[in-house]
Amino acid sequence: MYSGTPRADATVRAGTAVIVVDNQGRLLLEKRTDSGLWGLPGGRIEPGESLIEAAVREVREETGLQVEISGLVGVYSRCEEGRVVTYPDNGDVVQIIDVVLEGRNPHGTLTHSHESEQLEYFSPDDLPWDLLCPPTRKPLRDFIHARRGVID
Repeated sequence: MYSGTPRADATVRAGTAVIVVDNQGRLLLEKRTDSGLWGLPGGRIEPGESLIEAAVREVREETGLQVEISGLVGVYSRCEEGRVVTYPDNGDVVQIIDVVLEGRNPHGTLTHSHESEQLEYFSPDDLPWDLLCPPTRKPLRDFIHARRGVID
């Protein structure tokens, strides 16, 4: 459960998410089994793993695809944007620092994992309304605006 409330007892964890872009400029999203909402492939960075290794691994585990990481979209950690999560299974309170990267040249067989109900490519102009918010909406908006040369 996401919250906008800062918590002094929160453990800080780094995670990664990847905006996967195909050669037609479409963006890959996954409908998550835990929430039923659309989000970006990604997850935690394991000890001893580089950011790039974690990003490539998470995309492969969640989608079956290999990607090349081509750039940084941004780093997102503001509590008021809902980066504090309380996990329902164990009650852990975690402030997540998301490092969002761009992944290009996806190849392989698109296969969803136990974390995703559905995987689908979307036009940047026609994204689903039920995005996992906040960890998906702001990075996608930043990415799309940067591609179009728009400054908020």
